[in-house]
Amino acid sequence: MDFQYSEKVQDLLDKLNAFMDEHIYPNEHKMHQALRDEPWSTPELMEQLKQKAKDQGLWNLFLPKVYGDFSPGLTNLEYAPLAEVMGKVIWAPEVFNCGAPDTGNMEVLAKYGSDKQQQDWLQPLMAGRIRSAFAMTEPAVASSDATNIETEIKADGDDYVINGHKFYISGAMRKQCEIMIVMGKTDATNENRYLQQSMILVPMNTPGVKVIRPMQVMGYDDAPEGHAEIIFDNVRVPKENIIAGEGRGFEIAQGRLGPGRIHHCMRSVGAAQRALELMCQRVNQRVAFGRELIKQQSIREDIAKSVCEIEQARLLTLKAAQKMDEEGNKAAKDLIAMIKIIAPNMALTVIDRAMQCHGAVGLSQDTPLAHMWAGQRSLRFADGPDQVHMMQLGRDYAKKFANNQ
Repeated sequence: MDFQYSEKVQDLLDKLNAFMDEHIYPNEHKMHQALRDEPWSTPELMEQLKQKAKDQGLWNLFLPKVYGDFSPGLTNLEYAPLAEVMGKVIWAPEVFNCGAPDTGNMEVLAKYGSDKQQQDWLQPLMAGRIRSAFAMTEPAVASSDATNIETEIKADGDDYVINGHKFYISGAMRKQCEIMIVMGKTDATNENRYLQQSMILVPMNTPGVKVIRPMQVMGYDDAPEGHAEIIFDNVRVPKENIIAGEGRGFEIAQGRLGPGRIHHCMRSVGAAQRALELMCQRVNQRVAFGRELIKQQSIREDIAKSVCEIEQARLLTLKAAQKMDEEGNKAAKDLIAMIKIIAPNMALTVIDRAMQCHGAVGLSQDTPLAHMWAGQRSLRFADGPDQVHMMQLGRDYAKKFANNQ
């Protein structure tokens, strides 16, 4: 394994770090104020920063080069350090058009979409003109088992009619969200449970799409994208909106979630690194019991453990990314599961230490730490809860030794 950055990646990394220093960190409070004033709309400040990122060539860096004309040409391994830097500020990935759920939706459309679907939705998403949502989770069933999904997608003449109830649909609260990828069942009686599901494109303005409320995440509304609860009440869309054909939904979900999971983990490493940096700044400035905090042994131990844990997670992320590049997402699924288990939990631990070193202010709106902690806690559910990844990883690993007794 060779994790040395190429000249191309180092150049992008230098440009990205400079952009963060000049445009992202100084605007954190301004962005939060803009979202308080108008929570469900993309702030003008965001649009200005997106244009600056485009002008500097820091745009759509996430899409692997296997997608040809749609891709800037980076591998997963090359993208990893860039995603880490973006992960230091919750809203930063959007500035570079590298934010979820758009990234996963763009990969789905690039890999599985028809020419018309790509023209209608992928191109505007790649240009950053619109935003999107991915509607999978349902309140009535355990959605960590995707075969439980109950939303009905029923053929009716030249259309499909959709009925169902979804929640925690990230991105769907935003006024600029124009399209959803919805997962439901087109063949609920199929004996093969993995062929029952399909994915379909549903414009937000389709009659029958009813946004009920924004769901909070530990008290945060995560504006401007939000997490919507949505009722689909006899929503009618043309049959051409089905993605890749009926029965392909589970396959598409697995294809979408592999890269999505590792992108989350890359950003988790960045969030933990930011927390560590803030912790180090804090303990060098504050005095307690007559001495600087950095001179307290327990503080030094917390910093040392954090450095070790971040580097461990970073290296595992890079290893998973490299295997995805060299052997494909399916071959890397065990490593992806490992890092999906490790990274958010590691970030939670490091951020918690940073909060403790900050005292009461670490719980406040005056640092990004509390919101970062809530975001990382939610990642233990996003794209599959810890228990599912551990169940599958444990099962697959034990199989290797089943005949060695």
